[in-house]
Amino acid sequence: MPSVRKKITGKKKIFVLDTSVILYNHNALRSFQDNDVAIPITVLEELDNFKKGNDIKNFEAREFIRILDKLSPRVTLQKWASIGSPATGKFKVIMNEKSELDAQVVFGDNKPDHRILNAALVLTREYPDRRVILVTKDINLRLKAKALNIAAEDYETGKIKDVERLYTGKTLIEGLPKTLIDQIYTDGYCLPADLGIRDPIPNHYFILKNTRNSVLSYFNPLTERIERVEKTPAFKVTPRNAEQVFALHAILNPEIKLVTLQGVAGTGKTLLALAGAMEQRRNYKQIYLARPIVPLSNKDIGYLPGDIKSKLNPYMEPLWDNLKYIQNQYSERDKEYKNINDAIENEKLMITPLAYIRGRSISSVFFIVDEAQNLTPHEVKTIITRAGENTKIIFTGDIYQIDTPYLDSQSNGLSYLIDKIKHHPIYAHIRLEKGERSELANLANELL
Repeated sequence: MPSVRKKITGKKKIFVLDTSVILYNHNALRSFQDNDVAIPITVLEELDNFKKGNDIKNFEAREFIRILDKLSPRVTLQKWASIGSPATGKFKVIMNEKSELDAQVVFGDNKPDHRILNAALVLTREYPDRRVILVTKDINLRLKAKALNIAAEDYETGKIKDVERLYTGKTLIEGLPKTLIDQIYTDGYCLPADLGIRDPIPNHYFILKNTRNSVLSYFNPLTERIERVEKTPAFKVTPRNAEQVFALHAILNPEIKLVTLQGVAGTGKTLLALAGAMEQRRNYKQIYLARPIVPLSNKDIGYLPGDIKSKLNPYMEPLWDNLKYIQNQYSERDKEYKNINDAIENEKLMITPLAYIRGRSISSVFFIVDEAQNLTPHEVKTIITRAGENTKIIFTGDIYQIDTPYLDSQSNGLSYLIDKIKHHPIYAHIRLEKGERSELANLANELL
């Protein structure tokens, strides 16, 4: 006679979705193979509060509601219904959220999270031979579920398994013969085979060293050669280390249409992107420098006093600081100093919240997305799919400094993009590790 455990694991699982999962990915319903998916009625109530607005979470809520509507034209949501393909299971809405073991009593509060826990408890009692798992991006809700003996998991779709091994975009090769280093300086290139490299990654950067000399280089997918990379300033901003040289090279390379720069505060990500954009301003109709708005305590900016400009200024201030730094490389009499002011006045250069970009055509635009670690994978995909002809997009961010609830270093859009799109010939990535802001800033990053 089989054991209870074998009996449970042999049956299809029931995954209970929390609101946070749906706001992260409206298509989450189809992410559980042939297992069944349950949606507590409280989740639908919460989605109703999110359906109005222009943020990505509002879009996700609306799309999920449309999906449910399409899947249930002739059936009630209280019965198990097909999710839509032979490879997927069934779904239904859980109306009964009253359990003998009542989470609202246990935790002393009538709140949506506790009603969702009760729905999971009801299912465990109703289907004792099946494994019921609560899926949520909310860590605290997972802990509460486990305290009630409910299996709970994070939503894994789009999550990077090992963020510590995330692609860095660069390789150090030491102990090379002096003749090879000299050849690269003389000819400007060598072949991948000369370095013992097979199947090189497009636009991958190399620091090549012997005991005395070194040279910076990258693999050019067009010529299929390892070519020398020279230290080149942009708008009087000069790279201070090898990583910054690589980053600026990728930003200035017209053959590379998508660049990601990842690194801690003070490594120069935004400054290099903006300086590179200004250097190439004549090649594009507009320069957009945008960042997602992450309001304090998750409250909408409508809570702040003043008009829209005064509400948004605090969020955009770091971007203006970088622009002012570039402008101050020149005197007020210089043409370049005035050009920056003219670009802002004529909207050739626009510093704006990311939400204001959505829906616009971004053809012939140099598009910088700052703080990209606060975006979901779906948001990143949405931005890239808006790109038209002659558009270049730079994503910058620190995957370990996330201000958005339900995102972490493994599930944010920047990590997802770096992991999924590497090895493409129009893409380049550099992880910036050395802080160049100041000795004091480096001290904080290293010791605090």
